[in-house]
Amino acid sequence: MRAWQLAAGSTSLDGLSLVDLPAPEPGPGDVAIRVHACSLNYRDQAIIRGVYMGGPVPEPIVPLSDGAGEVIAVGAGVTQFKVGDRVAGTFFMNWHDGPPNPHAGPALGAFGAPGMLAEIVVLPERSVVRIAKSLSYAEAATLPCAGVTVWNALFEGPRPIMPGDRVLLLGTGGVSTIALLLAKAAGCEIIITSASDEKLARAKALGADHGVNYKTHENWGIHVGQTFGGVDKVVEVGGAGTAEQSMMALRHGGEVALIGVLSPVGGPNPRGLMMTGGIMRGIFVGSRRMAEKLADAIDTNGIKPIIGATFGMDQAKEAFAYVGSPDLFGKAVITLD
Repeated sequence: MRAWQLAAGSTSLDGLSLVDLPAPEPGPGDVAIRVHACSLNYRDQAIIRGVYMGGPVPEPIVPLSDGAGEVIAVGAGVTQFKVGDRVAGTFFMNWHDGPPNPHAGPALGAFGAPGMLAEIVVLPERSVVRIAKSLSYAEAATLPCAGVTVWNALFEGPRPIMPGDRVLLLGTGGVSTIALLLAKAAGCEIIITSASDEKLARAKALGADHGVNYKTHENWGIHVGQTFGGVDKVVEVGGAGTAEQSMMALRHGGEVALIGVLSPVGGPNPRGLMMTGGIMRGIFVGSRRMAEKLADAIDTNGIKPIIGATFGMDQAKEAFAYVGSPDLFGKAVITLD
């Protein structure tokens, strides 16, 4: 079978190669999936560059955490899936339900776990979830990391969003665009930021109520607080470099859902939380149960994830380049058919 493989010690796309590997066979408790589509996340870029947790991979791996396909075989003892089921892998292989815990296990697409950028992937039954009935494989492939992260940020924890809440989204990448669609379906008012007025217009066409150009308003957190009266939730994809502004955008009792690694440099002063009684909650994707709830919500509300560009399997390097470019809007998908 064909698969993309990242060489040991890689620190760039030069270490990524399309190779032929033996097709894996499911053992007891395993599910074999013919992958039809994958999507990319910022984490995948970090792994390629050797700057993810633990540094460069010590052994060759198949990259990407996100992929969707059909079950082609099951091992002995599998009860939840059968041949022909439409499924995806879960980001964490062992986080089934409940709050974050130290035993979530390895995450797909990194050292120590399978990756999805291969024609056939074998996963334990516990690490597989059915995809939304209303989505194509390409659309479903956008959700295992970004979509579940957003579900966790918006609907889990001590401050789940409610109809009428005001939500601030940073940028127009994969996390923020699915957050826009889910929060809008939940009856929230949406503010979104970008350095591009054209992207802000596209976001408004998807349902955003307000756009803030953070080049025009460099102190965008204060601007959001003063202009719109603050927000109940910030989906914070930047990190240390933007978290202080996000805190300044909160109104009383709000929450900053801290996802971000896009702007890792800085050190937010938490004094902004004192002024609003707000909280900051760390988000690292989510559980299999969250993925199931997300799929149900997508089917119920007719939500279609935003795919900004689609690439063939031979074009994986072009897909990585797109995700790292200013052209990115929504998600980049690689189709394997």
